[in-house]
Amino acid sequence: MQQNFMMITEKIKVIAFDADDTLWDCQGYFEEVENHLYTLIAPYCENPKQELFKTESGNMADLGYGCKAFTISILETAMRIAGNDLSVTQLDELLQDCKRLLHLPATPLPGVEETLEELRERIHESHLSPLPSNLSSLKLVCFTKGELQDQENKLKRSGLLRYFDDVEITSDKTQREFLALCEHQGIHPSELLMIGNSLKSDCAPALAIGAWAIHIPFHVTWQLEHFEDIDHERLLKIEKFSDILKYI
Repeated sequence: MQQNFMMITEKIKVIAFDADDTLWDCQGYFEEVENHLYTLIAPYCENPKQELFKTESGNMADLGYGCKAFTISILETAMRIAGNDLSVTQLDELLQDCKRLLHLPATPLPGVEETLEELRERIHESHLSPLPSNLSSLKLVCFTKGELQDQENKLKRSGLLRYFDDVEITSDKTQREFLALCEHQGIHPSELLMIGNSLKSDCAPALAIGAWAIHIPFHVTWQLEHFEDIDHERLLKIEKFSDILKYI
């Protein structure tokens, strides 16, 4: 499969990057809040983690992704499981934990900024070169799902916004959203490379429409993002973000 990815820029016109847990740590902060919830409701149920999963799954169609949806699901689970046994103070502590997620640092993960900077430099050099290069038309796009204002704020706090030609924030990442991304960027799906940490949201739908994908695993995975492993000729699995430079 690695052979398929050598000199991939001969085909690719847009490289789309996921944000949460690809460019910066997000799930780690969410898990801290989840663990607080589990501690509070553990005396009242057998599987606190499964109870939150049940709530989030039920809310997904109406609330989607993001801090606000997560906050509602956290508080709803606490009240559904523990009811009046939790004090106002305990519920307020959960609420404050959730609100702090709106200000998480969005510090770039190791190698992220250096890799994006190197990609931008390679694209810039291709513009200056007298020799023709497919890199000269290559665009870098941040393509992420979640709540609009929260995602915009994290991208600004990260300091990475300047490396992207475009940013698209969507409520979900299915084949429909990936096809819309290609339409917005004026490319055929085969000219898209999606890079992200989620096999379910970043890789599977991209591959399904005929695009390419690179999977960079993160050390924690949200329950709703768990997915069976994929083996595909247009999918590359790498260990760290900077490995991208070996193929572009």
